[in-house]
Amino acid sequence: MKLIPLALLLAACCLAGAHAHAEDYTPVPGFDQRREGIAYGKMVYHTYHSQTTGTERKCYALLPPGYDAEKEYPVLYLLHGIGGDHNEWLGGKPDVVIGNLIAAGKAKEMIVVIPNVRARANDSINAADMYTPAHFAAFDHFINDLQNDLMPFIQSRYKIAPGRENAAIAGLSMGGREALYIGLTLSDTFGYVGAFCPAPGVLPYNVEKGLFEKKDFAPAGNQHTFILINAGETDYVVGSWPKDYSDTLTENGVEHIFYVTKGGHDFTVWKHGLYNFVSRIFQD
Repeated sequence: MKLIPLALLLAACCLAGAHAHAEDYTPVPGFDQRREGIAYGKMVYHTYHSQTTGTERKCYALLPPGYDAEKEYPVLYLLHGIGGDHNEWLGGKPDVVIGNLIAAGKAKEMIVVIPNVRARANDSINAADMYTPAHFAAFDHFINDLQNDLMPFIQSRYKIAPGRENAAIAGLSMGGREALYIGLTLSDTFGYVGAFCPAPGVLPYNVEKGLFEKKDFAPAGNQHTFILINAGETDYVVGSWPKDYSDTLTENGVEHIFYVTKGGHDFTVWKHGLYNFVSRIFQD
């Protein structure tokens, strides 16, 4: 794994072949704070049967303020990191970040699904195998649980607007890796991909062969997919990998947003990415 801090690699942000200033992506003050007079969404806990793992699995569905069971909504699948589960994103206050954006007219109403990405029979957090290829493979296996079990379950419970233009996937760290893998592999399903400090493994490195070869790192079928990658200036965990992914997309002619902000491998950066991603998806 590369551990080069991004602050040593770039001093500005870049936008797929052009340059952009860091302030272009700066959230409004208090973007992650509850405010009086604003209605926030409801977090609903679910269990669903997974044929992929042969077990009952857990997830949350964040319903928008004023949720109407008769109305169709776009859906965002929001993925956690390697040491987390379906509870990790609760620390990033997605209900508040997204609720404030909706109230300000800067985001569409949406359903946000927050699953456990560790797709194996024992999907609990186990420190003993945290950084093993077997554990990485359980995250990669989530693509099957998502397609075959979780998405049908969500569609059976809620009215989800059809089409890739109404489906997004995003995640932090290992969840960012999976968002890139799943979103680009299933580009006929997902029109939007967000990767906040994405972990290594999308491309080959000294531990894994990679989910894509560099030349193949692009949306399947060359479909236009909105892609946003961000990184923290002092992220010593994933190091230069977010920029490497951005550089490879640029080399392959894939339009995307990449930017760097202050912070490390933490919710300072991950919430920043969520804010910028959610404010740009499902737009007419």
